[in-house]
Amino acid sequence: MTTLTDLTSGGTILPITRWGTPVMHAKTRPVTEYGDELHRLIRDMFATMRAADGVGLAATQVGIDLSVFVYDCPDDDHQRQLGVFCNPEVELPEGKDRVLETEEEGCLSLPGAYVELARPDRAVCRGQDAFGQDQELVGTGLLSRCLQHETDHLLGTVFGDRLSGRLRKKLYRRHEELADEYPVDWPVSPRKDS
Repeated sequence: MTTLTDLTSGGTILPITRWGTPVMHAKTRPVTEYGDELHRLIRDMFATMRAADGVGLAATQVGIDLSVFVYDCPDDDHQRQLGVFCNPEVELPEGKDRVLETEEEGCLSLPGAYVELARPDRAVCRGQDAFGQDQELVGTGLLSRCLQHETDHLLGTVFGDRLSGRLRKKLYRRHEELADEYPVDWPVSPRKDS
């Protein structure tokens, strides 16, 4: 029987899709089948995320309009959290329970560029695992940011959409400065030394 651990290795590194590509800016299709095709995609996504030194990766980032993301990310207690979410929904705290953390954020689909973005410090993500079983995960710290960022991707939102015009320009300027370091098929081809 296939386990989550089996799905975290053996994949093929895929090119990461960049912002501006239509699949990055459209809502995804729900996952309805949890078989070999999905599992092959998940393996490839883990391989791609690791090759790019990411903590999360949505299917849209490898050009697939399917509601699934993978993550390998520490939480606020520095505990490694690893898994897959299909059809995720994120619930964020409201009112007095809502605490914003401003941290630098980047995206593998706009490589090399980071700017500060305020997000809630806690997020509850619900959906299915790679086998169709319901699951829930409470994310804190970087994991909270990751769950929000990856779920946004599946809704057609890139984090630049959440920035002011000034910060968005700063982000794009930084990306342009480093764009030549990232081949069009990165991370299949490694980043070039600057």
